[in-house]
Amino acid sequence: MTPRTTTNPPWITAVFEAVDTGGLPRELQQVVALRTSQINACAPSIHALTTRLHTEGDSPARIAAVETWQQAPYFDEAERAALDLAERTTQAVDEELWHRLSTHYADHQVAALVLLIGATAMVNRLNTISSPRSRQ
Repeated sequence: MTPRTTTNPPWITAVFEAVDTGGLPRELQQVVALRTSQINACAPSIHALTTRLHTEGDSPARIAAVETWQQAPYFDEAERAALDLAERTTQAVDEELWHRLSTHYADHQVAALVLLIGATAMVNRLNTISSPRSRQ
């Protein structure tokens, strides 16, 4: 089965362009978006992000480990803090995580992470709603 491809509307592209101005490394953005997409079970986004990470040179082992990042040796403490934020998007984020994030990222980078996770979750939901299976 070939995954369907979608073109994002201009406003979604603009949201991700805003994320790009937040000073986060591109690879971190992709890894966090992949984990957010995994949490939301969004197959089109998982496929696109996995392909993009592979094309941009990330190792297959690291890409495969995103889902189990807590136990994997491939992520540094800054990446782990960002991935932890993605994990907690459906929960209240405690002060300990905000503190961890502040030790690795400037305020504008934390804002970019929050925007990235929220925007990715939104796109995941839009993909789910607009998939052919949801219209049956």
